[in-house]
Amino acid sequence: MGQRTFDVARTRITLFDALLRARAEAGGKTKILEDHDRKVLTYDDLVRAAFALGGKIKAFTAPKEHVGVLLPSGVGAVVVFFALHAVGRVPVMLNFTAGAANIKGACKAAGVKRILTAHKFVEVGKLEHLVDELKSGVTLTFLEEVREKVHLGDKLGALVKGFLPKTFRAPASPDDPGVILFTSGSFGAPKGAVLSHANIVANVEQVLAHVDFAPDWVFFNPLPMFHCYGLTGGTLLPLLTGRKVFLYPSPLHFKEIPQLIAECGANILFATDTFAHQYARSAKGDSLKCLKFCVLGAEKVKPETRELFQRRFGVELLEGYGATEASPVIAVNQPKGQPGGSNVHGTVGRLLPGMETRLDDVPGISEGKKLVVRGPNVMRGYLLADGGMEELEDGWHDTGDVVAIDDQGFVTIVGRVKRFAKIGGEMVSLNQVEGFASAVWPEHRHAAVSLPDPRKGERVVLLSDAPDADSAKILEWAHKNGAPEIAVPKKVLKVAEIPVLGTGKTDYVTVQRMAEEALKLQDAA
Repeated sequence: MGQRTFDVARTRITLFDALLRARAEAGGKTKILEDHDRKVLTYDDLVRAAFALGGKIKAFTAPKEHVGVLLPSGVGAVVVFFALHAVGRVPVMLNFTAGAANIKGACKAAGVKRILTAHKFVEVGKLEHLVDELKSGVTLTFLEEVREKVHLGDKLGALVKGFLPKTFRAPASPDDPGVILFTSGSFGAPKGAVLSHANIVANVEQVLAHVDFAPDWVFFNPLPMFHCYGLTGGTLLPLLTGRKVFLYPSPLHFKEIPQLIAECGANILFATDTFAHQYARSAKGDSLKCLKFCVLGAEKVKPETRELFQRRFGVELLEGYGATEASPVIAVNQPKGQPGGSNVHGTVGRLLPGMETRLDDVPGISEGKKLVVRGPNVMRGYLLADGGMEELEDGWHDTGDVVAIDDQGFVTIVGRVKRFAKIGGEMVSLNQVEGFASAVWPEHRHAAVSLPDPRKGERVVLLSDAPDADSAKILEWAHKNGAPEIAVPKKVLKVAEIPVLGTGKTDYVTVQRMAEEALKLQDAA
């Protein structure tokens, strides 16, 4: 198989040089990248394309400039990513689902003056209005127009550079910014995380030392590259380790994706629980049986999803945990068939090699402690409004997550510090509230938030897309299962759908606003 021990020395390299190292180890003719257009690139193709496009980008950008990338997952986005690195620019991956205001804010924070995008993407995604709004603050450059200027001489030059890549690629340090990503914004305004080349390469090496991937396995990634999980896990992990990846531009095409997984013979799927559940439900026949296992993150994996994959396809699900600030993987379960591997349901597995942890007490919370992490994959710092960077104190990052770690090292996520409500002086996990609702209505989505309460300090409001959702049914379940009654929401709001972000995470900012507005209307009535 493909597992190896974690060697920190292998992380002291830039992303472009890590790509060249993978090419040397696997062979330049190795087919490594494919997308929904069914275009397949070898390592040689990718390196040459990066030099050809990079040469044109170099003409209208400055050394070390932060350049915005507004593209879906696919061959084009990967070529742009490495083209920027080939000429010494820093990609800033922009969330095209975040809206014009958030994208403008991200560009301002990262000092982005130019965004690379594509006419086809804008047209297919119906993003004309977004592009019109962005034009007032930045210059938009369309890749179709750039590629039209790539002539025979450029292609011949790229061919030569492909033979001597280290001679022609821009020099950089492993500690230089490798990419700027913005946190998901699930609970507030997104923050810009500066990840170095070494951070990303370290996380790739950590995962490869933790989970056993066969060299010939094919990865399938429908997650966006503006999210760290989709970029590092779903894209760079296979590319930098000699494994082919199939990229798909949207995780929401539930009927198409299972068929494509079968057609390309994918063995590993990266997804969230919500998306994976829909793929399994929509899959025809045994189309997902080619999968060896699925790696799921960003949200808790429900027992119903595990049961569905196991019953229909015999596929194991590995739940993991991470944060943009950690490049992103911090912990993940391991396949049961892997030597020493153990997949403990309800946990996010053991910490990756090279990770250090500190557990801090949280006032009022007795179950679990706040997780603080340090390691070669942990970011350099956050972007500041003045263009500077807020560096971490002694390399430690406060995740804001409350966890419990057992004697075998398995990590259980109790909740976020912000995801607790103080009711009558007692701390109640909003994650636990959602878990109660999921037990009663497993096929539906639920989101719990806390609102001020004049008598008890705070109260819990649950939003659910279950047509028959009500507090009495959750209370009945709690009594039967010995669950604490204080965690039963007194108010349940039925909604058509729970808002989610482009990454598949629940959009708690919107959920909070929906709850506040609904209760205001009820009070007014």
